[in-house]
Amino acid sequence: MKQNTIIDLRRLFTLALLLFAVLLSGTQNVQAQSTSFDNIKQIKAGVLDIGYAEVGPSTGEPVILLHGWPYDIHSYTEVATLLAAKGYRVLVPYLRGYGSTRFLDANTPRNGQQAALAMDVIEFMNALRIDKAVLGGFDWGARTADIVAALWPQRVKALVSVSGYLIGSQQANKAPLSPKAEQSWWYQFYFATERGQKGYEANRRDFNKLIWQTASPQWHFDEATYTQAAASFDNPDHVAIVIHNYRWRLGLAIGEARYNELEKKLAGAPAITVPTVTLEGDANGAPHPDPAAYKAKFTGKYAHHTITGGIGHDLPLEAPKAFADAIVEADGLAK
Repeated sequence: MKQNTIIDLRRLFTLALLLFAVLLSGTQNVQAQSTSFDNIKQIKAGVLDIGYAEVGPSTGEPVILLHGWPYDIHSYTEVATLLAAKGYRVLVPYLRGYGSTRFLDANTPRNGQQAALAMDVIEFMNALRIDKAVLGGFDWGARTADIVAALWPQRVKALVSVSGYLIGSQQANKAPLSPKAEQSWWYQFYFATERGQKGYEANRRDFNKLIWQTASPQWHFDEATYTQAAASFDNPDHVAIVIHNYRWRLGLAIGEARYNELEKKLAGAPAITVPTVTLEGDANGAPHPDPAAYKAKFTGKYAHHTITGGIGHDLPLEAPKAFADAIVEADGLAK
């Protein structure tokens, strides 16, 4: 009888341990879900009402992560979770023309030029009273982060830029590329036509899925991952911003006079002086410069990493740990 009692007690203890493990697992799942981007905040900043996700302690070192086209803030879901666990305050805004970001005035030009997107980041920081932050980005987001770092270095503690130095100008874009390079920019020429604008308006989800596939040829993303991001393309200004961005690059659309001085500075290809880590995926199918071509543009503390394993254009989503590690590394370079 005593032996049976001991066995029963052991069984009860084992069951209690199992129950505790299940409850702990549930708690961990709740914590993981709390770092998702389901709760989108809004803040009026400059000409926009910007939608953004915020993860991590409010007192943490601020990190601002910028997405590109045709992607959205969910490229950074796992990156944000990793950085929040290290104590960073991570902010991921929707760019103009994406998600819940809206123009405050219906009469504001739907301008996609590079200086406008960079000014959006400065206004976002001002609205949140963030004096200085670590910036990270890919695609349009990398170009925007590069511009902020180049023009307002006092606002950038450190930088992580996928594909390195992406600052351009209308003058530089007048120079023709090799036939192979021109072919990789096919959508830029498509968008230069009225047919292209109408085609993108009518088929934006299928169009952008094709870009995902060609820009990351070895990444087999699932439908749920794409659908989550594709919802941001339903923004009423999305098509106008995308079309203007690519037409402006080719000098086929004018920008706003308020950005003229900034564009003059950018046309000079200014050096980036803040501590920087650049990244490249080993299977990036989108047009991108060779790392050797832009190394000299980063004149502060600098490191470059090529991430292997079939990593394509959406590097933060495809290799989140590598991107999060780069943010920590860049922050370390600044200390």
